[in-house]
Amino acid sequence: MANPHRTEIQVRFGDTDALGHVNNAAFAAYAELGRLEFLKQLGKHVTDLILATLYIDYRRQVQYDDRVHVDTWVESLGTSSMTLRQSVSANDQLAADVKSVVVHFDYKTGKPMPLTDEMRAMLTARSSG
Repeated sequence: MANPHRTEIQVRFGDTDALGHVNNAAFAAYAELGRLEFLKQLGKHVTDLILATLYIDYRRQVQYDDRVHVDTWVESLGTSSMTLRQSVSANDQLAADVKSVVVHFDYKTGKPMPLTDEMRAMLTARSSG
């Protein structure tokens, strides 16, 4: 993992079940927060990105009072998309592996559009490859 971007997560009581375990659906919200914080580096382009794929591999349970963070980095770049990897950790132990595909999208045409040179340069600097 090269140049990961770290996002600290505040676990909310509403993220948990009656036993204090963080609900699996909350992991998607944690990944989204980390992904959006990472993608803010693209500036105005972040509004032109849509989520196409989300895959979560759960590794361990997370409790309400755990310290949680998400590390995000670029796995690969396509013509109009990027594959992002994330690790969700609780108390510095891996809790989930996340993989997502994000597409640069033109809302006027309803079709993907190529990543700009500016976007590609920033994302390459955050790439694991």
